[in-house]
Amino acid sequence: MSSPKKTTEPHVVKEEVLASGKWVKLEKTTYVDPSGSTRIWETAKRTTRVAGTAADGVGIIALLKRTLHKDCVVMVKQFRPPMGCYTLEFPAGLIDENESAEAAALRELKEETGYKGEVVGITPVTCLDPGLSNCTTQIVIVHINGDDIENINPTQQLGKYKFVEVILLPLDEFQQKIDELLQKEKIVVDTKVYVYAMGMSQAFFKPRELPVLKQ
Repeated sequence: MSSPKKTTEPHVVKEEVLASGKWVKLEKTTYVDPSGSTRIWETAKRTTRVAGTAADGVGIIALLKRTLHKDCVVMVKQFRPPMGCYTLEFPAGLIDENESAEAAALRELKEETGYKGEVVGITPVTCLDPGLSNCTTQIVIVHINGDDIENINPTQQLGKYKFVEVILLPLDEFQQKIDELLQKEKIVVDTKVYVYAMGMSQAFFKPRELPVLKQ
């Protein structure tokens, strides 16, 4: 009988900066894999990570609730240079120094959409693209009272070089409306958004009754 194969606890040995810009740096990561072999990986990291914050940034699932209207998900559409096209995303942004994820979410929501909301839930720290980067985020769920006077005609608070279009999509038709956008426009949907849409479709889906077969 052959002896069981020994395994090693994988770990990073060292990280070397290959290139660095204002917002992002590229590192060569030397690590030991579970078999004990030393291997090399290329890793992208943000240069903006703030010590003491749990995550790099936040994503905001903002639900707009208004009398006599369907609940809507507040989305943002913007041109993303790395993609070379427009993307459909949740409002999002980086967490500032000495700022909680909840506070960052409310600040970014106000800046990008003009809406003022209330935090009702938050996820643990999650990774975004672990095969490429160490970037992390927390998803914050926010409810917006659309009947409040300040939310009836919201005004964005964008910087000079930030261009964001706000799009409202009904929660109970979320995936359907996204699919319609994809057919009409050259746009890429953020993975988090589409996974959420699929989950909402499952939540609202009512199985059709199967026909009764005559014997």
